[in-house]
Amino acid sequence: MSRSPYAPHTTAETEAMLDVVGVASEDELFDIPDDVAFEGDFGISSKSEAEVRAEIDATLSRNDDLVEFLGRGHYDHYVPSLVSDLSRRSEFLTSYTQYQPEITQGFLQVLFEYQSFIVELTGLPIANCSMYDAATALAEAARLAGRVRQTSGSTVLVPDHLHEGKAGVLDNYVEGAGLRVETYPMDDGAADVDALASLVDDDTVMVYAESPTLHGVVEPSLGTIGDLADDNDALFCLGSDLLALALLEEPASVGADVVVGAADVLGMPTSYGMGLGLFATRDDFLRQVPGRLVGASEDAADNRAFTLTLQTREQHIRKERATSNICTNQAWVALRTAMHVASLGAEGMVDLAEQCVTNARGLAAKLDEVVGVQAPVYDRHHFREFVAHTDQPAEAVASTLEAKGFAVHVVGEHQVQVCITETNDVHADALVAAFEEAA
Repeated sequence: MSRSPYAPHTTAETEAMLDVVGVASEDELFDIPDDVAFEGDFGISSKSEAEVRAEIDATLSRNDDLVEFLGRGHYDHYVPSLVSDLSRRSEFLTSYTQYQPEITQGFLQVLFEYQSFIVELTGLPIANCSMYDAATALAEAARLAGRVRQTSGSTVLVPDHLHEGKAGVLDNYVEGAGLRVETYPMDDGAADVDALASLVDDDTVMVYAESPTLHGVVEPSLGTIGDLADDNDALFCLGSDLLALALLEEPASVGADVVVGAADVLGMPTSYGMGLGLFATRDDFLRQVPGRLVGASEDAADNRAFTLTLQTREQHIRKERATSNICTNQAWVALRTAMHVASLGAEGMVDLAEQCVTNARGLAAKLDEVVGVQAPVYDRHHFREFVAHTDQPAEAVASTLEAKGFAVHVVGEHQVQVCITETNDVHADALVAAFEEAA
């Protein structure tokens, strides 16, 4: 076989394989209708490897080299080298399904441990082995609520500052299920509980709250929100992320029926695209969980073994009984996340989460001393990020910061959002200095 990663088969090897299967050319292996087949020239000129590398370098050099203080769903945490080294082993990188228990015990064990981490962090007994991202996990939770709710209700209540990406996915998912999404207001960055109480009624199938919120606020009223949902026979869905759960109160203790959120905050670099959604719930809803569950069992020789124990997808059960049509999950990303969590350990997770609190508090305090800046806007506890008020127009402030090499989010006419983790905290003082000129 060719040793080149870009040309795996030589002409002789290809001809030998075609001879074995009894066809004359590769074209005979495919049945492509004439009306969609393309036999023209793509117009791509041939280039050497060196020329291709030079062209890619030139393209990438057009990217701005900014120090990011961005957040709002994408968080940059240092991923240990062992995660990339182990996850790239050939046993884990395959285009084939990783779920045949007779050949993939290692992969199934990692997914089982990923589920176990989520169960331990949420306090809920059931966790699946991943969703596409936090948005699809939220949308699947809403559809689950629509199925298990015994009334004719159809309203899903969400915060009015729900991330636009989550809101769009949620709207798309619930439309076909006959549900509708309504919002409840926020007060000083957290849920307006009195307003929410006036909105929850017999028509409500699910109340969704987040901690930390989109603005990085640690929600102080989760127990009250959970009681409001329970008193009205609605499900309480809590959105969070894997690292925040290491420090914040356990979702099960505040009455959460479902926990969704981002698990890719650990194990993956900031990708602004690829995600990993966590999904956990109570025993009562075991057969309503979307996606797959990996369980521990025993083989014929009484050895501990791992296998898929439940997958209520339409590819595996009758369509009318399927809970979700999710086709593939994020198994390899979940594998990386599980490796990162295991490498940190319980104390490491808590230490890192505490840095997310202290770093945000410290940076906000420094920015608050800058003339023309008030930080944080909300007088709350924050995790990783916070909103800052600028006397100058926020767009102008962000533009000046960008010119000095820093990226922040503009979230209002006079508001920017700043996110700090262990990967950019060394630039915090420089950011403050840039603010002194921008504000």
